Amino acid sequence: MGSTRPALAITAGLLVALAVIAPLAWLVHTRDWGVTLILLAPFVIYGLMRLGRALADWADTPPPSSDLPIRGPDEPDRDGAA
Repeated sequence: MGSTRPALAITAGLLVALAVIAPLAWLVHTRDWGVTLILLAPFVIYGLMRLGRALADWADTPPPSSDLPIRGPDEPDRDGAA
């Protein structure tokens, strides 16, 4: 059974991009003052790229393995070496 994180990340990224880009493009196209919003476009794109990278990192995170023992930094190894 595969993880659903990649599908959720893609869906969330596309929904956020659509929710941000569509109103921005509509305002640029329909308003006289909307042309000045073009100055915001590089920052909006940069923010969406950062969001995409964060979602990709979140989607690629492997689940914790239950067969590996968790030990603290002060605990010795099983063979007695520190």
